[in-house]
Amino acid sequence: MAVLKKIRSRWWSQSEESAEPIVEYDSLAAPSSIIEVRYDVRPLTVTQLDECWRLDQRCFVDGEAYSRDTFEYLLTAPESVSYRAVTHGGQMVGFIIGLVEPDHTGHVTTVGVAPEHRRRGLAHRLMQKAEDGFRRRDVRIVRLEVRSINIGAQKLYQNLGYTVTQRLPRYYSNGGDGLLMIKPL
Repeated sequence: MAVLKKIRSRWWSQSEESAEPIVEYDSLAAPSSIIEVRYDVRPLTVTQLDECWRLDQRCFVDGEAYSRDTFEYLLTAPESVSYRAVTHGGQMVGFIIGLVEPDHTGHVTTVGVAPEHRRRGLAHRLMQKAEDGFRRRDVRIVRLEVRSINIGAQKLYQNLGYTVTQRLPRYYSNGGDGLLMIKPL
């Protein structure tokens, strides 16, 4: 089995804009049966609209999921900077969508990772890929909003160099506060 994994890893193709696959090991598996999970980061386009929308519904069960129409707008906008994380089998397990604003500010509008694939570095990798995409589009600063109670996401963004600049009272539809975070590129 180990030989097959080595052979398979050498055949793993780097598709589209992916720099390198993310390799994770299933920490819940018994040591003698370690399962390698591979992820690739690729561009996200309108052709993956339905898959992205369904994943968003799973990621944001608190009522903050975007509508299908919103995703269609975000993925067809010429200002869009969007990527997806996929498994070796091609299943989308994460996504990030940002927009380049007229003043050359990048706005990360949404980041989602399937619940069963969280805590594996996917959001970090997607954020880095989006920042690279923003840099190629001459963006000088990136902003995002995050729930004030989402400490895990705030720590991720802080580790990437984002700082809180403003509290946004009642920013979310359920009345929850948000935090505006920015990062110079």
